[in-house]
Amino acid sequence: MTTEVRPWGIFENLLEELDYKVKRIIISPNHSISLQYHFHREEYWIVVEGDGELTIEEDVRHVEVGDSVFIKKEEIHRLKAGKNGITIIETQLGICDEDDIVRLEDSYGRIE
Repeated sequence: MTTEVRPWGIFENLLEELDYKVKRIIISPNHSISLQYHFHREEYWIVVEGDGELTIEEDVRHVEVGDSVFIKKEEIHRLKAGKNGITIIETQLGICDEDDIVRLEDSYGRIE
């Protein structure tokens, strides 16, 4: 299991196989991941702690413990933590390469 620190929090790789990966993603209070999409993978998220605001394409909604979402390839998405943070379990399906992130907006200056 590996842990990586990001400006918005941390993620842990729990399981990695050829065409799928499982992560625990912890987003710090009031922080968010980039507005992004992926060419080569789909993602399934389930909220296990906290709450936040989920954006998929034009849809923005509140999510909390027990909520889940499926994100298709090339679907624009972002997750912003609420005041207590948010933790999700993410299952990636497809080619699970960390470089397969196209950032459209980023609070931390990481747009390429």
